[in-house]
Amino acid sequence: MSKGSHALGGWRVALRLARREAWRRKAQTALMLVLVCLPVLAVAAAAVVWRTASVSGAEGVDRRLGTSAALVSGSGTSEVLQAFDPDGITSWVSEDEHVATAEEVRAVLGSDRELVPFAQEYLSYRTDRGVGDLLVTETELANPLTDGLFRLEEGRYPRTADEVVVNPVTAGRGPGLGATLTVLRRTTDGETRTDLHVVGIAASATTRKEAVAAVLPGALGTPDGQPSWLVGGAPVSWDDVRALNAVGLFAASRRVLSDPAPDSALPPEVTTDEPVDQTKVTALLLVVTMVLLEVVLLAGPAFAVRARAQARTLALVAAAGGTPAQARRTVLASGVVVGVVGGLLGVVLGIGVGAVLVPVAQRFQGTWFGPFEVPWPLLAVVACFGLAAAVLAAVVPALSASRQDVVAVLAGRRGEGRPSRRSPALGLVLIGAGATAGVLGSRASGSSPVLVAASALLSVVGMILLVGTVVALVARIARRFPMSLRFAARDAARHRTRTVPAVAAVGATVAGVIALALALTSQQAADERDYDPQLAHGYGAVPLDATADPAAVQQVLTERLPGAAVEAVSGLRSDDPEAGLEVTFQVGDEPLVLPTSGVFGTGQLVAGTAPAALGLSPAERDRADRALAAGRVVLVRGNDAFGPEVSERVRVVLGERIEDLPAVTVRPPGGLGAASAIFPPTLAADLGLPVATTALAVAPSISAAAQEDLSETLASVPGAGTLVVERGYQPEDAVRILQWVLAILGGILMLGGTLTATFLALSDARPDLATMAAIGARPRTRRRVAAAYALVVGLAGALLGTPIGFIPGIAVSRPLSRGDDGSTLLAVPWPLLGLVVVGLPLLTAAAVGLCARSRLPLVARID
Repeated sequence: MSKGSHALGGWRVALRLARREAWRRKAQTALMLVLVCLPVLAVAAAAVVWRTASVSGAEGVDRRLGTSAALVSGSGTSEVLQAFDPDGITSWVSEDEHVATAEEVRAVLGSDRELVPFAQEYLSYRTDRGVGDLLVTETELANPLTDGLFRLEEGRYPRTADEVVVNPVTAGRGPGLGATLTVLRRTTDGETRTDLHVVGIAASATTRKEAVAAVLPGALGTPDGQPSWLVGGAPVSWDDVRALNAVGLFAASRRVLSDPAPDSALPPEVTTDEPVDQTKVTALLLVVTMVLLEVVLLAGPAFAVRARAQARTLALVAAAGGTPAQARRTVLASGVVVGVVGGLLGVVLGIGVGAVLVPVAQRFQGTWFGPFEVPWPLLAVVACFGLAAAVLAAVVPALSASRQDVVAVLAGRRGEGRPSRRSPALGLVLIGAGATAGVLGSRASGSSPVLVAASALLSVVGMILLVGTVVALVARIARRFPMSLRFAARDAARHRTRTVPAVAAVGATVAGVIALALALTSQQAADERDYDPQLAHGYGAVPLDATADPAAVQQVLTERLPGAAVEAVSGLRSDDPEAGLEVTFQVGDEPLVLPTSGVFGTGQLVAGTAPAALGLSPAERDRADRALAAGRVVLVRGNDAFGPEVSERVRVVLGERIEDLPAVTVRPPGGLGAASAIFPPTLAADLGLPVATTALAVAPSISAAAQEDLSETLASVPGAGTLVVERGYQPEDAVRILQWVLAILGGILMLGGTLTATFLALSDARPDLATMAAIGARPRTRRRVAAAYALVVGLAGALLGTPIGFIPGIAVSRPLSRGDDGSTLLAVPWPLLGLVVVGLPLLTAAAVGLCARSRLPLVARID
């Protein structure tokens, strides 16, 4: 028999034994399956949701084109180039101005083509509270070519020019079925109002959260932009698209989007060789490697216990002439069986979970998902990931099983040798290399994602090599511990094959959580550092143009915000809006630029005291008030200003005039000031400067709901601008969600690793615990031992992982938080750190102590 056939036959026997062993030890096998299956399930479910949420060009054809063959649009010129999808890369060949016509479309595609006018534009409409934005589609929805653009839910489509259909969002904020929708078109020539009768409720195929309406072509006048048509008839080929481009028309063709031509058919002007994003590739590889390592470490203790349970059987095989390779093959076969079943089960369950999560995720998305789709090639890779994780988790137990002392095992002696002295030395070297890579990869001269990723991987691997030594060290110092902790620490050191992967899994989890938390928190701190407040915290401001009636705007504010203090803000503004009033500053002959946020409708205020809404500190505000009382100009210089400092006087350039005036500089928080300067009223009058009410300031506080209502109401008041409310730096919801996800995921992984190792240890220590009970140990002793073991594993892993997490965490946070001056921030999330390092190990120990059984039946110490 050949060597290959012999090995294949050996694997058949090993797999058969592994299958029977898995069936015989159902509880242990179930635990292994859970550890392998859960990450596969999570990734499979995420892949299903992601693939369903992403709408490809072919899947989105009906949403864009209805049932038509193409959507042809004018470009404004006589010749263009485009990619297969005109929403992608385009190029204008000619600079001639040209308005497309339907005759040009038919001249290229055929005179018998049906053309349905199609246009979309943003207008305004009257809501229950005021005025809101409205996306209007102008086409013939009753025409079969438009089927798929909208889904009629109630009523019918428009038949005449004075009818309209709206989506549920529009109906919820204003006119519903049977009511009148007032559409506003605002141009430089004024405002045009059109009243339309709502005859139907229809959902848009492209957006869920925007207010949408649809009317017949021409119902709202001539739309802005170039004309477009939905084209019926035969499919429009890529050659037809190129012919349309030659006369200045863009075309989104159903055939081209669904089955594009080779890339070689594209014009060179619209082709791009997108480079591979090394940062994303590095991050993806790092995440995959760390997840694989985490699963291997979590499942490792279970395979170690399985190998220990088979130790006597394997020793008998070895005594009868079995080889170490056969022993390794037997243990590895358990990994193959668990990996295959866990991978397939995780994929199947992941598809089901993904199907459940799709409608949940759809609620948070502003656009519609595509049809439910299962990415089979990706899921096959995920299933292989589960198989690889299970096999790798069985490697160390398999090697240990092939090297065990046959005589010691058959005699019933348990235990392991001393930990290697080379492993901790190598671990320290790797940790040092990881720290060095982190420093080099986060330099100000140029960060390197590869080095940052290497720092994380080297540090974690180095930590894993230190775990065995740390566990042995804990056992040595345990002589001063209470009996339960002493027993748990020494038992953990005695069975390092089972303990080391569990402690390493907890440590790797803590390191990953802390690294990501440091990066997120530092970036958030940097964003807060760079944030420029527009007003004093809590204040609001409504800018007014020259046509506004301040009394009317103030009446709206006082009605909608009862009890709120509303203050008129005066500033420089020309009586002639077209001429304007240009005010600049100079120190000597050098210009002084003072950027502003413009929330007061002007950059130069006129006031006897600094407005509270300006946001100056009490000391700076007092200084400004004293300067204004003395008739001096107050310059508001933020961090973004540039130009020489002002000592005593400043040149104010007022159009053709230049005035040399006494001045004082105050500094607002952040880079921008709400205004660039404040002129005393007497000085403005002496200089003959035009003064008007340019804004209304509202004292705190204005809720978000009140701001939304006021914005719609103010939109209906002529001349009133958008209400701005200063709420300070607001971290993105995604950051907050990610922080919670990190805490929850880290907690789950820590609990999983600790509980797995604890219950496997308790199962392995049943003879010892039964003997303790036989000689008079109280029932609660087993609970204390169980809690102590969980505490040793969890706390040792957390304390090891914490400093390791700082290495990649600092390396990632430095480029993310680097400011314009090169400075960096390191913000440590102490609450999360305390929860992960101290809270979770204590919580796990308490949970294990409460759930562990108090009494055990007597068992023999030697099977």
